[in-house]
Order: sequence, then structure tokens, then C-alpha cells
Amino acid sequence: MAPFKKENPLHSVIAGSTAGAIEAFVTYPTEFVKTRSQFSGKRESPIAIIRETLRTKGITGLYSGCTALVVGNSVKAGVRFVTYDHFKNMLADSEGKVSAPRSLLAGLGAGMMEAIFAVTPSETIKTKLIDDAKRPNPQYRGLVHGSISIVRAEGIFGIYRGLFPVMMRQGANSAVRFTTYSTIKQFVQGQARPGQTLPATITFGIGAIAGLVTVYTTMPLDVIKTRMQTLEARSQYRNSFHCAYRIFTEEGILRFWTGTTPRLARLVMAGGIVFTVYENVISLLNPRQQE
Repeated sequence: MAPFKKENPLHSVIAGSTAGAIEAFVTYPTEFVKTRSQFSGKRESPIAIIRETLRTKGITGLYSGCTALVVGNSVKAGVRFVTYDHFKNMLADSEGKVSAPRSLLAGLGAGMMEAIFAVTPSETIKTKLIDDAKRPNPQYRGLVHGSISIVRAEGIFGIYRGLFPVMMRQGANSAVRFTTYSTIKQFVQGQARPGQTLPATITFGIGAIAGLVTVYTTMPLDVIKTRMQTLEARSQYRNSFHCAYRIFTEEGILRFWTGTTPRLARLVMAGGIVFTVYENVISLLNPRQQE
């Protein structure tokens, strides 16, 4: 791989957080549908979930738990990009080059860090809020009330349920996404004139492809993560392995790819949005480096 430019950590945090917040808000309805479809019980198609939600809750129903994901996604993306740049710098050779396997390792490390510091708490709260919202009489009145209620009822570990599958999913997500993105981007740049900046449409397309590859390789971990974070998880599953075993034996192997369509829609858009916004914010913060 070609040499990479070391980013200012503060710039990486600002650009990553901005990209994460915008991506989460724009794509949230697909995340809502994906999460609902992964709950245990009757199987519902994405269209059926959207129709039922609009009928009973209105358009705002599709944004149940949105604030938790926007805040969490902003922090997650900031952590992801700054730690990825840090690990990539550590793993670069004497010429500043990072091979595909080392890029994969850097992405894995970044995913683990974001899972611990941002993703697990925000997604646990988001999942519980979505699960609660489908009840006739929801008990949570929003992000703050829901978070306080969960911690009071289950302790701080209540918002860290599913940490193991989240770490596995985020590690795999970042490893696959960053490696795919970096590999394709450097290939495309190799075909362009030296010093030429890639158009936003090309960056979006490369990010979308990275999102597509990520979905199919990490979907089972996402399903296990969702089940471990539902309101009934403590009474149904002893741990992540027990959860996976029950899904496999009681519902079949294909159940691990439930929610693929809405997650695919989200991550393809997310990959394009995140990398495009990130690259443009970095350009604004540090224009000389882009010359």
C-alpha cells in the first residue's frame, strides 16, 4: 500500500464525530427497522414494520431511540478514526507504508476501542428504547429518562450487556470496512494523475462498497448483539454463546442474517456518507495537507 498521511488527532476526532452524527440521523429509520426485525418472536418484513410503526406511532416512531444512536455514533466515529490513524501510524513501516494485513489489524483495534467507549452503551440504550416503544404503554420517556431507569434497574453493567458480541462486531466492522476502503481508494488513486484529489462521488462510491462488504461478513454478530440487548435478554440468555446456540437450534442458521436488507441500506449509505464527510471536513481543517 502507498504511504499514508498522518492526521492531526484533534482533526480526526472533529471530522469523525461530525461524520458519525450526520450519518446516524440520515440513516436512522433503516437502523430502527433492522433492530425491530431482529427481536425474538414473530418474523416481520421491513415493509410491515414501517407500516405498523407509521400507523401506531407516526413518523416520529421511526426515530425511537434516535438520540442515543446519534450521540453514540458521533462519539464512536470520533474514537474510530483517531484510533485507526494511531494504530496505522504504529504499524507503518520505515517508509510510511501500511500493508493490507496491518490495515486490517489497525481497523480491528479501532473497532474494539469504539465498542468499549461508545457503541455498547449507546446501542444497548437504543435497543431497549426501541423494544420499549413497541409496547402499548412505554415506560421510558426518552434518552435521559431511559438511561437513568436502565442504570437504576440493572446497574452500570445494564448498559454494557452484549459487550462481547459488540466488540467482535465492531472489530470486524472496522477491520473489513477500513481495509476495503483503503485498498480500493489507493487502487483508484493509482489510476489518477499524481496529486489529484478524488471527487466526492468517487469517495462516496468507495465507501458504499466498503459498507456492502462489511454487512454480509458481520451480520451474525449484529443479530446476537441485538438479542443480548433486548429487555428480556437477562431471562432468556446466559451469555452470547448461549444466545447464538438458541438462535441456531430454535430458529435456524438463516436467522443470523435477519435484518440484512435494512442494515445493508444503512451501511451502504453510511459508508458513503461517513467517508465523504470525513474527507471533506479534514480538507477544511487542514487544507495544506490536501494540496
